[in-house]
Amino acid sequence: MAISRTASSRTRTGTTSGWYPVARSDEVGTTPRSVGAAGQAYVVVRLRPGAEVTALSARCPHRLVPLATATVVDCRLQCPYHGWQFNAEGRCVEIPSLGADGAPPPRADVSAPWAVEERDGWVWLAPDRTPAARPPRTGATTPVPEPVPALPGPRGPVFGNLDPALEHAWHPIALAGELLEGGYAQVRLLGRTWTVHRRDGALVAERPAWGVAERHGVIWLAPAEPQHDLLDVPETTDPRFTTAWLLPARSISPAGPLADNFLDVAHFPFVHAATIGAADEQEVPPYDVTAEPGGFTSVQEQWFDNPADPGVARGERPLRQRRRATYVHRAPFQLVLRLEELDTGAVKTLLFLLQPEDGDSTRIYTCLLLRGVDGAAVIPKDVVAAEVAFEEAVLAEDLAQQAVMDSAGLPLLLRDELHVRADRLGVALRRTLADFAADCAAADQAAALQQRATA
Repeated sequence: MAISRTASSRTRTGTTSGWYPVARSDEVGTTPRSVGAAGQAYVVVRLRPGAEVTALSARCPHRLVPLATATVVDCRLQCPYHGWQFNAEGRCVEIPSLGADGAPPPRADVSAPWAVEERDGWVWLAPDRTPAARPPRTGATTPVPEPVPALPGPRGPVFGNLDPALEHAWHPIALAGELLEGGYAQVRLLGRTWTVHRRDGALVAERPAWGVAERHGVIWLAPAEPQHDLLDVPETTDPRFTTAWLLPARSISPAGPLADNFLDVAHFPFVHAATIGAADEQEVPPYDVTAEPGGFTSVQEQWFDNPADPGVARGERPLRQRRRATYVHRAPFQLVLRLEELDTGAVKTLLFLLQPEDGDSTRIYTCLLLRGVDGAAVIPKDVVAAEVAFEEAVLAEDLAQQAVMDSAGLPLLLRDELHVRADRLGVALRRTLADFAADCAAADQAAALQQRATA
């Protein structure tokens, strides 16, 4: 039997016109399927059972999520990260964080091929205008779809786990309890292996390092002189708080997108529907971000479901409650989230630290600092264990989402993604890391010039 790959021609502009077979018709349903045509990546899907096939470009413009992971909701394709919805023409018709009256900007739309047709049991795409009104008959031939191409990435710089600027920062490399007196730990950091000893109470790194320190229950290492000091977290020395660590986790995601996810408030109803997300509280009200040396702070008020509150079980307080959320970031990957429950008086502070091990590996340290309902300093062990288990479930949801992101790092050129009102923290993170990288590059250049001058 003859095999046919495409029915195409090369135009004078260099683009490829023509029809490309991408999938058998019976392989395309209401679950998006990745396909390729003329070297471009698309997803094909039916927006309701038995409907005609829709083809759209392969990434959501917001955070570049592969739309092959999207779902069909109300005859629209919905991105799993923040719930953005696209119709059959690629028009973005819903951005939940903007609220019911919010209008998606034109840049929120995704592109579609010039035409999509089903013929002889196959789905065909014409990426560009083509003289042939319909794809060819297959006859005795069996079409062979093109391989699915790599998804398009950002055009500008990306802050990855091996960025040279990361030499000039403090990085967590182990929990303090992982390094006993007289012992040593071998760790990965910035694509290299480091050996750290604890001898006579002192920390020593075999590979030369600018410094090794212990703070907040964590061992830190700075390969070169750091641009910024370690973040201050008063709760770590406050006797009114109970400390509990999650087991360190590891992600195939770079540290930048993980930090962005931690700061993001619009993904709760979608990624965390089974834990902290309130499905009917999707709008993100405006909030401010205050720049600080080496980072920023933001204070917000949020709705959340609080099933762990004993007052809910007793009928004293509603399940849906308000809390004050204070986000703090210090470059590159030191983050704190302080959650003050306005109805119960309880406080939960999350210390979230990221160790960029290799280009595709990040170790994650999460510490809970807890003060109980009505300010109680003593929290029962079972309550602490339940809080840890809950946060581990939340983290697992985040890591599952990040695992499908296909990201080499955090894009620093703002136009590589589309940012909306809810993304002010994410924009601040990108600007902070861009400034951090520029400052480190300038410091390295000045040091090189000084070294040449004194040689």
